[in-house]
Amino acid sequence: MQADRELDVKGLSCPLPILRTKKTLAEMASGQILRVFATDAHAAKDFQAFARQTGNELLSSVEADSVFEFLFKRK
Repeated sequence: MQADRELDVKGLSCPLPILRTKKTLAEMASGQILRVFATDAHAAKDFQAFARQTGNELLSSVEADSVFEFLFKRK
């Protein structure tokens, strides 16, 4: 899927990946797609909770070689 923006938060620990994702999504228009790359071991659970709490849709969550890739659709 084509993303409108990408955010690299690899190497950052909670809560920084969530805070930077929230800030980036706030700068985007409704319906745009954000791709986020993270390495925090808790990222999968954190981003699922973030999506539920904010209403931004978590389109996908995959992990390869200890790097998580998330796709969010801005509400």
